[in-house]
Amino acid sequence: MIGRAAWTLVLLLSSLWAVPALHYRLPLPTPWASVAALGWAVFALAAIALLWRDGAARPVLAYAVAFVLLLGWWVRIAPSDTRVWSDDVARHLQAQVDGSVVTLANVRDFDWRSDDDYTARWETRRYDLDRLRSVDMALSYWMGPAIAHTLVSFGFDDGRQLAFSIEIRRERGESFSAVAGFFKQYELSLVAADERDILRVRTNVRGEDVYLYRVQLAPAAQRALFLAYLAEADALARQPRFYDTLTANCTTIVYEMARRIVGGLPLDWRLLASGYLPEYMHGVDGLVPGHTVEELRSAGRITDRARAADADPQFSQAIRRGVPGMEAAP
Repeated sequence: MIGRAAWTLVLLLSSLWAVPALHYRLPLPTPWASVAALGWAVFALAAIALLWRDGAARPVLAYAVAFVLLLGWWVRIAPSDTRVWSDDVARHLQAQVDGSVVTLANVRDFDWRSDDDYTARWETRRYDLDRLRSVDMALSYWMGPAIAHTLVSFGFDDGRQLAFSIEIRRERGESFSAVAGFFKQYELSLVAADERDILRVRTNVRGEDVYLYRVQLAPAAQRALFLAYLAEADALARQPRFYDTLTANCTTIVYEMARRIVGGLPLDWRLLASGYLPEYMHGVDGLVPGHTVEELRSAGRITDRARAADADPQFSQAIRRGVPGMEAAP
């Protein structure tokens, strides 16, 4: 009985992975991938039924052989750099570092009117890291209080802001599914963009709720984090990588970069439930001192200010008014 129960658990758990893996990644036209996934579920249930009725080992052995073949197919699925990408993630960020001066090609500065109506602009910009003065964290809430997209924005003493965002590299016409993100459905993209593009599209076009927080980092750590983003962009350009909802997403990759720069950052469930990231950051003294999380969240809500500023050239300054730690921003 114990042996049968153990094998039943193995078959059920492995099928919970195998069925969606076939559904999302089997290269068959609709609806045949779903049919194959359903067939696997029936196969697993039949093996379990025969195991309990006759105690037969053959159905379990047949399932094991099929699962090994499935794993062999799975590990051979490789990320690509040559799909028909959505316009907003079509280009890789390219960086050239010359001392303290960084030249960035393919900085995004789209003018968004809707998700499908925009003017595409890719620019080459130069930044002097000796003039880097601040790091801000933006959280864009799009699916309840626990789920937010994490962006990091770097501020320079001339008032310019450059925001970095780890995103799925969507194919043209493709939409995001958190479940599909577990099953090699999307490649990763690192976007560097003007805030008037990458924050404004969330507040003014997609109707998301965005909050901004000043991050407490020493100047050397700010510079190191900026360069870490450039290294990540270079790595993705050289070798594509899959997005993963659990291990390689907009928050966990930033955490890995920050952990290498600032030692002692603990692992925490809020790195996955990124909507609660302000509580995590407050707990590690990463936010402006002298304020509760509730005060920082209330003052850091920039949604209404972003909608009012809209296409204002001073967008970055307008959204920061009243945010703790940013009162002295240019």
